[in-house]
Amino acid sequence: MAQYDVIIIGGGPGGYNAAIRAGQLGLKVACVDKGIDGGGVLGGTCLNVGCMPSKALLHASEMYDAAANHFAELGIEVTPKLNLAQMMAQKQVSVGQLTKGIEFLFKKNKVDWVKGAGRIAGAGKVEVTGADGAITALEAKNIVIATGSLPAGLPGVEVDQKRIVDSTGALSLTEVPKSLLVIGAGIIGLELGSVWRRLGAQVTVVEFLDRITPGMDAEVAKTFQRSLTKQGMVFKLSSKVTGAKASKTGVSLSVEPVAGGAAETLEADYVLLAIGRKPYTEGLGLETVGITPDKRGFIPTDHWKTSAPGVWAIGDVTLGPMLAHKAEDEAVACIETIAGKAGHVAYGLIPSVVYTTPEVAWVGKTEEELKAEGRAYKAGKFPFTANSRARINHETEGFVKILADATTDEILGAHLIGPHVSEMIGEYCVAMEFRAASEDVARTCHPHPTRSEALRQAAMGVEGWTMQA
Repeated sequence: MAQYDVIIIGGGPGGYNAAIRAGQLGLKVACVDKGIDGGGVLGGTCLNVGCMPSKALLHASEMYDAAANHFAELGIEVTPKLNLAQMMAQKQVSVGQLTKGIEFLFKKNKVDWVKGAGRIAGAGKVEVTGADGAITALEAKNIVIATGSLPAGLPGVEVDQKRIVDSTGALSLTEVPKSLLVIGAGIIGLELGSVWRRLGAQVTVVEFLDRITPGMDAEVAKTFQRSLTKQGMVFKLSSKVTGAKASKTGVSLSVEPVAGGAAETLEADYVLLAIGRKPYTEGLGLETVGITPDKRGFIPTDHWKTSAPGVWAIGDVTLGPMLAHKAEDEAVACIETIAGKAGHVAYGLIPSVVYTTPEVAWVGKTEEELKAEGRAYKAGKFPFTANSRARINHETEGFVKILADATTDEILGAHLIGPHVSEMIGEYCVAMEFRAASEDVARTCHPHPTRSEALRQAAMGVEGWTMQA
């Protein structure tokens, strides 16, 4: 029986980063992973059927839309032709390169990749069932659960990956739908809905709540919805889906108002179910070490420790935002704790991003949260219409909003909607990690002309001395 210091179950962003960090710290480590649907590739949902392929399609569809609708104003005259098969093929090539990159990093850091489905079989024991059914027994001082999550289901809506798809199926459609119904106005639904809208589909988003993107600053969310509506997406808010019936050629979706009233039937070529994700803990053998998930299936933890000695959990199987970078942070902190170091995750400073056009990114408190806390704050805001680089590049949609403590000026939240803001939010993550004041950013030289100047101008606005708007 192979002996290890750490066995990690799951090879996604949490699992593979945990394995690499363990190897760097000199721990003998194995990562148990069967691959998506038993496919035998590392990277989990994120690399294979989530973050990375969706960004490949977002980028490609943005290029297509730019060529079709915006190149002419720049003096570039082309008539683009969509080759969907090639668009999907280039996506898979990129994904394959990334998964092979993880294999290289495992070898570099002396991580044993044990292929198969891992199951805890008692204290310090893991059984791995390979694709051929053979079982391998492993032992370790520490076991880290990093099995991630799955798309959440909805009663009355059966995903068949043909006409009714989840996020995985929406990444591999073989045709552009004439019409697409998206159930859920969260990040996944809006990103994938925007891909198919740009490629030519009529997209309608059905959302149970009276707003899109819960958790996002309300002012930003309203601006975001207006932008997506202008692009052609239709929103049916405060609407409850009660059933879906698929045929060979389309789907009928039954929808009724949340507040009560007459039901209606919506027809579309395809339906995308995107109402969130649920932790993946089925068949893990948690009962063999006395671990009981909560009502929603999450594994309770205290600094990544579960109720079972020597068993840890990170990423989407634990409470908190279901984000790859949250899992990565927890992976490092968990392994460093196991190694006797001081692991730490600043949960209040984990950024969120929506990779649509425009992009949305935020970190820290929203205005609604600060008001609910009764905390006095000041806000600084700067529009991209007044940013030189954004203006020159015809990317003027959106703004930057900074929230700071009214007394100490400590930055409490940053909310960005506009061009490439996913690449800019990190500046405020760093500033807030060091508990910077808005004045610290306001008095930091930024290169001109760049979109990042909007970050500085918004910080200036906290104290009322924005100079370029």
